[in-house]
Amino acid sequence: MQTRVARLHAERDLRVEHLDYSTCRAGEVRLAMAAGGICGSDLHYYQDGGFGPVRVREPIVAGHEASGFVEEIGDGVSGLELGQLVAVNPSQPCGQCQYCRIGQPIHCLDMRFMGSAMRLPHEDGMFREHLVVPAIQCHPVGGGVTPGEAACAEPLAVCLHAIAQAGDLNGKTVLVTGAGPIGLLTVAAAHYAGAGQIVVTDLADSALSRALSMGATQAINVKSEPDGLLPFTEHKGYFDVVFDCSAAGPALRSAFTAIKPRGILVQVGVTGDVTIPLNALVGKEIVWRGSQRFHEEFSEAVALISTREIDVRPIISHSFPLDAVVEAFEQAGDRSKACKVQITFQQTDKSLKDER
Repeated sequence: MQTRVARLHAERDLRVEHLDYSTCRAGEVRLAMAAGGICGSDLHYYQDGGFGPVRVREPIVAGHEASGFVEEIGDGVSGLELGQLVAVNPSQPCGQCQYCRIGQPIHCLDMRFMGSAMRLPHEDGMFREHLVVPAIQCHPVGGGVTPGEAACAEPLAVCLHAIAQAGDLNGKTVLVTGAGPIGLLTVAAAHYAGAGQIVVTDLADSALSRALSMGATQAINVKSEPDGLLPFTEHKGYFDVVFDCSAAGPALRSAFTAIKPRGILVQVGVTGDVTIPLNALVGKEIVWRGSQRFHEEFSEAVALISTREIDVRPIISHSFPLDAVVEAFEQAGDRSKACKVQITFQQTDKSLKDER
């Protein structure tokens, strides 16, 4: 059997092609894919051929945040029904290595992550019309939620993990630097966790307007208001917790200035090497903590989206069919207009009608 896929061959060489896919075996399901979101890492693969040491060295099917409808169920699978909308967890830890054995599957030494060029051969992703996947990776989504919302489970899980790295946020003052999709979902997750005040910074007014709809109490454009954070730097800082979702040097330096002594700075955004104010880190005894991916947070993200306790709809800005995937990636690169750009799989509509 064959399915249409969005396959990246090299920098800015993204093609819609046909690929073979396996039959549905025991423990697996076949999905008619519904929606998939373009992540920052997808964009780096497309624009630059990779990020940091991770490079695209062979053709790879893009996409690691997606949803689909169950269209075939393999032997031994329970808990899923034909036609059911599911969010797909792209993370596949080995379960056997030293980190998996001590309950740290995020740091698995043999991690398989869909749509990632980290391994060779690369792990193909989910921008395709049909996908066969282990049933354990499929999380049913509550009724009334759209496929586009369900496809946001993966980035929300990233943000829920970041929130967990900060500890109890109830009543805390929080700064989020960077109002891209991850920054906005971090705002929503912090609001859900009970943060008392959430200030967001970015360079684009369109992104900041979305932040207010996601639960921010104040949005500051640090391009048009370069001194906007100045009032928060008095008396050695104001914020209990900072989530840096920008990975931009100027944003990080302002975070070190605005955080309280012994505050917690959670690093969510990634980049290459940056200079940091070590004197502030030491002198204010700041806890600077990294946050990578997720594990159990994926099922939590699906539950929160299913009930709309966290409403992800404000971040979804554009939707393109698979045939227009190049246009979708170009749009995703325009931060002045785009937030979360998604791909829809038109063949899915026909598949579901036939199934039902």
